[in-house]
Amino acid sequence: MANSHVHPDEIRTRFSRAMSDMYRTEVPQYGTLMELVADVNKETLDRDPELRESLVRHDELDRLSVERHGAIRLGTTQELYNIRRVFAVMGMFPVGYYDLSVAGIPVHATAFRPVDDRALSRNPFRVFTSLLRLELIEDTSLRAEAAEILSKRQIFTARALALVDQAEGTGGLGESEADEFVKEALETFRWHSDATVTLAAYKRLHDAHRLIADVVSFRGPHINHLTPRTLDIDSIQANMPKRGIVPKAVIEGPPRRKCAILLRQTSFKALEETINFLPDSQSNSSGTHTARFGEIEQRGVALTPKGRKLYDQLLLSVRSGVQVASSGGNSGDYNSRLVETFQQFPDDWSDLRKQELAFFRYSVTRKGELEATRDLAKTNLEDLIARGYIRFDPITYEDFLPVSAAGIFQSNLGTDAQQNYAEKSNREAFEEGLRATVQDELELYAEAEQRSLADALKALGNPISDGAAV
Repeated sequence: MANSHVHPDEIRTRFSRAMSDMYRTEVPQYGTLMELVADVNKETLDRDPELRESLVRHDELDRLSVERHGAIRLGTTQELYNIRRVFAVMGMFPVGYYDLSVAGIPVHATAFRPVDDRALSRNPFRVFTSLLRLELIEDTSLRAEAAEILSKRQIFTARALALVDQAEGTGGLGESEADEFVKEALETFRWHSDATVTLAAYKRLHDAHRLIADVVSFRGPHINHLTPRTLDIDSIQANMPKRGIVPKAVIEGPPRRKCAILLRQTSFKALEETINFLPDSQSNSSGTHTARFGEIEQRGVALTPKGRKLYDQLLLSVRSGVQVASSGGNSGDYNSRLVETFQQFPDDWSDLRKQELAFFRYSVTRKGELEATRDLAKTNLEDLIARGYIRFDPITYEDFLPVSAAGIFQSNLGTDAQQNYAEKSNREAFEEGLRATVQDELELYAEAEQRSLADALKALGNPISDGAAV
């Protein structure tokens, strides 16, 4: 990359900061939430020096204060294609395929995020990006109406796309162009209280599914939440009411554990906002819409395929046995069952590693550095760990959980509805619209683990021959 080009990591950081400032203005409770998260994170680090040390060791402490994830919902494959190009300028790429139709939500999605360790440590900004599946709308006339409405909108400014063309053609953007790109790209995510449909049309879309109305009725894919990362989500959940915020009934994801796994999320209800609809002879021109809400997350270790299979089995057994109502009913029973069931999932870092349930990052200890010149022939990884030459730390899960995403969405709409769709996963169509393949998140974690192990062994003079004893 030419020296005159601003690094994609820097553009991503500028953009995420600009989005955070914009969202704080649009949703005042987001600012309150940020203050609470900062307080809880400080308290957690103060009482857990080992956690602080681990975060510092792997360049994850500095990223904590800037870490966010957002979510948007797109309407057409052309929008999906261009958003991929926009995010690429920021060093963000599609990772994972998520089918939410299995949870009664007519979308499939991916997460745009950085993929290499250095980029993640600088700023792990990620955007969960859903695409509306018009083919799942059973009413053919309504489906055609929605398609017609979406075909007329342009969610990107002409200048934003021109700057994307420039970045693709020259390999990057200069200083002034990078700032202009951030300003222009931000317009795609801005909230607009003026709808592009009449109230009558909005109601027809809303009756089919609230998400359909949210996607189709507006000029663009307004950011519907911006999520900070906490180190103790249970403390956040308990303290939200003290800050005037009412949390959802249960925390989505696994229960509280000594060794955090995957992703836990909570949220507060979506705002009911006044909307100006297009006037017609049959309905008023004003109404309300609920879409944007607050969300907080706690991230744990990424699980291997074996670990994910166990996690999915345990969670399914809980959810099939106890369903939490939108009003919060059964939340106590659900939480009790969750804790009880997940006792089957090991809660010790060594056990998680030895049973190959989670991914870890290996590194040489100070002792290993000092004694690396000694004869380490005929050793193995377990021996190197036991002798204190190599340590292992959990690799943070950077992605999402479809069941949790659906739970957050349904909670914020205040609905228990579970719609079923005849068609389910369609990754091929999604990637066709994207004009790219989505990366496999499990492969990324496995590669990161193997890379770290190879680096650690190299630092010790490669004591393990051809990997046989690993």
